[in-house]
Amino acid sequence: MKNLITNEQLKKFQENFNSCDKNLVAQNAVVNNGIIKSARTMKSTVTNTHQYSIEIKTGDITNQKLSGRCWMFAALNVMRLEIMDKLNLETFELSQAYPFFWDKLEKSNHFLENIIDTIDLPLDSREVAFLLTDPLGDGGQWDMFASLIDKYGVVPKTSMPESFSSSQSKYMDNLLTKKLREFAVLIREKSKETNDICLLRSLKEEMLDSIYRILAICLGEPPKTVKLEIKDKDDKFVRINDITPQEFYSKYVDMDMSEYVSLINAPTSDKPYYNTYTVKYLGNVQGGNPVKYLNLPIDELKQAAIKQMKDGKAVWFGSDVGQSSDKETGIMALDIYDFNNLFSTTFPMTKAQRLDYGESLMTHAMVLSGVNLNEDAQPNKWRVENSWGDAHGNKGYFVMSDDWFNEYTYQIVVNKKYLTKKQLELLEKEPIVLKPWDPMGSLAL
Repeated sequence: MKNLITNEQLKKFQENFNSCDKNLVAQNAVVNNGIIKSARTMKSTVTNTHQYSIEIKTGDITNQKLSGRCWMFAALNVMRLEIMDKLNLETFELSQAYPFFWDKLEKSNHFLENIIDTIDLPLDSREVAFLLTDPLGDGGQWDMFASLIDKYGVVPKTSMPESFSSSQSKYMDNLLTKKLREFAVLIREKSKETNDICLLRSLKEEMLDSIYRILAICLGEPPKTVKLEIKDKDDKFVRINDITPQEFYSKYVDMDMSEYVSLINAPTSDKPYYNTYTVKYLGNVQGGNPVKYLNLPIDELKQAAIKQMKDGKAVWFGSDVGQSSDKETGIMALDIYDFNNLFSTTFPMTKAQRLDYGESLMTHAMVLSGVNLNEDAQPNKWRVENSWGDAHGNKGYFVMSDDWFNEYTYQIVVNKKYLTKKQLELLEKEPIVLKPWDPMGSLAL
């Protein structure tokens, strides 16, 4: 039968393998050292050094630990540069637990609202199944972060420090997910008895009270006011007393979130360039900033990022960090591993094919804090500030080759003032709504 692997085929496979000495050498290397160490190249280490023609001074490396909050860490690491400049500080850290608390509460409300909105759909419909898959995971997007900041502001890390559950969110997330799925059952069952949306929303309020209680026990309650006492670079004592998180943000960060936009590079046939896109159900804060992307060729993302960094401003970006990257050296480059020669094969999928066939999507957000421009003013490598602590890479910093940027960077966030006139006009286009499971709906972890 042609659909089965036959003994004759197996014999042929074995003969082909053993007839090539290169296979046996590769086998010995991988069996004893693993794939990564066996495939890592010297060339990439020599080429991708941590030297840049444009480099932004940043604060101490942060560490998201065992949580999926990279999108928050990256955004807060961009914002803290404004505080460091205004207060003349060597380094500073904003609380990551503070927006984490509000994000979980807002995501819970967002999920329950979506359950109410889909009560007429069958339980086994793809949309309801999608909503139930991950009601309030840790991941997020820039526009989701902007919605949190607009509503709740920010606080110093000293005002709401890390807890066990913010640094290791798995167990808290499991309990919250269990409750939200339970609440989804109650809402859908109640909807069989009544079409009164107001009644369903009153049930939702009781449910959110339970969610708030779990969050407060796990993370502590968010502060209502900010108190900060710190010494600046000149040893001058700085004291800030009794202002709200919103006031603290307005006075010391002062970034107008409405001026920052997401540019993406998704070269798939279903997303023509020079259009804006959004994703159904993607969000956290009801009534907050809708997620909106402008899809552009990759070189246009690069030029916008370079313009912003030339002004001394770091850039939030999203990529598929697990592809062709090495934690130990902090190198993200297409030639960091030579899998082709190790396995005597090639991996020729294009960026569009990887998106379409589930091989790649945005998984992680970090910060661009530098770039090296060659003699022709073209980028050849990028400085990346990660949030995995200082034990990885060059004391927490990674280097990204320009060809890696082409293949695995999917999104950057820049101020509108760094866009061209044409790009600004394109931003006004009504976004095309993508399906909930589209790869551009992925969340950075």
